[in-house]
Amino acid sequence: MPLSEHEQRQLEQIEQALYREDPKFGRLVRSSDPRVHYKRKLVQALVGVIVGAGLLAAGVVTHRVYLDAAGAAVLLLSLVWAVVSWRRHAARVRPAKPPRAKAKVKGQAPPGPGRPRQSRRARMMERMEERWRRRQEGDRRM
Repeated sequence: MPLSEHEQRQLEQIEQALYREDPKFGRLVRSSDPRVHYKRKLVQALVGVIVGAGLLAAGVVTHRVYLDAAGAAVLLLSLVWAVVSWRRHAARVRPAKPPRAKAKVKGQAPPGPGRPRQSRRARMMERMEERWRRRQEGDRRM
């Protein structure tokens, strides 16, 4: 669950106080921050794209096929690396939402304002408990 704006501001204030009080520990903590790693990978991918485009342009100007191939490969790999890094970062920042269940469980009212949605496991446990109660009462139908 993402933090609210107020919580994010509080966290930033705590981080700034930490950096002021103990700069060495602050650098150590910051180096493990996924945002720092993402920015570093993005800069490296951007440099790769620039180098790849330069090699590609040099190959076109000099009519060297191996420069064209190397430039295209570096450019393509850098773009793929940037996209993969972005997707991993986005998945960490915003986890994927579970798909909504379309099937309605027999005997249950749809979730409304007073009734929160149940997880899949909670619905399964509810069905198991209902079957257990029936068995204890002597009703063998399920």
